[in-house]
Amino acid sequence: MNFLSHFYFERYATQSERVLGSLLPDLLKNVDKSYVFHPQRQEEELFAHPLGMAISEGWYRHVEVDKLFHSSEFFLNHCHVLRKQIEPVLEGLPIRASFMAHIAVELLLDHLLIEHELVNVSRLYEHLEQVNRTVLRNYLETLGVADTPGFFQFYDQFLAHRYIFEYKDINQIARPLFNISKRVWDFQTTAAHREGLTAVLTRYKLTEMHNFKDIYVYIQDNLTYLS
Repeated sequence: MNFLSHFYFERYATQSERVLGSLLPDLLKNVDKSYVFHPQRQEEELFAHPLGMAISEGWYRHVEVDKLFHSSEFFLNHCHVLRKQIEPVLEGLPIRASFMAHIAVELLLDHLLIEHELVNVSRLYEHLEQVNRTVLRNYLETLGVADTPGFFQFYDQFLAHRYIFEYKDINQIARPLFNISKRVWDFQTTAAHREGLTAVLTRYKLTEMHNFKDIYVYIQDNLTYLS
C-alpha cells in the first residue's frame, strides 16, 4: 500500500513516531531501493527508548498490512482487470502493465481516501514534522543506514513538497505513476500517454472501485499486531 493507506491504519495513533514507523520502510526504499532492514533482529537496542519502540511498532504493522493487502483477492483481482485496461496506453513504452497496475491500484486507493475524507492528510504531515529526530537518527544508525544525512535531506523534501495532497485530483495521478516507472525503465512520455492513462484511471475508479472500503475493513479485521 502507499503512504496514505498505511496512515489510515494509524490515524488514531497518539505517537508521531508510530505513524512514522508505518511509513518508514517505504521512505527508506525511496532513498535507496537496495535498502533491506530487519529491525526485529535489533529489538534490544531499538526498544531501549520508548519512542524507538513506537517506530518499530509502526514498522511491524506496515509489514503486516502490506502482506495482507498483496495477498488479498481485492488486490489480485483489481491488478488483473486494470492491467488489461492499461496495456493499450503503454503501447510503445517499456513499462510492464502489471507493474503499472500494481502502483495504480495503490494510488487510486489513496485518492479515494482523500475524496471520501477518510483520512486527514494535514494530520499525517503534522505527525511527520513532530517526530523526535534524535531518536529517529539513532534508530536509523542502529539499523545500519549508511547515509543518515541523505535520508534526512530526502525527508525534509518529502515534508516540504507535500505532494500527497495532489492525489485528491485524479488528473494528477498519471504523472507520479510514470515517474515511479522511470526508476526502473528509461523512456519519455507524451501528453497523449498521460491523458490516456488518466482516462483509464478515471473510468476504472467510477466503474470498478465502488468497493474500495472493503479492503480496509478486511485488513483491519485481520491485523494481529497491536490490533
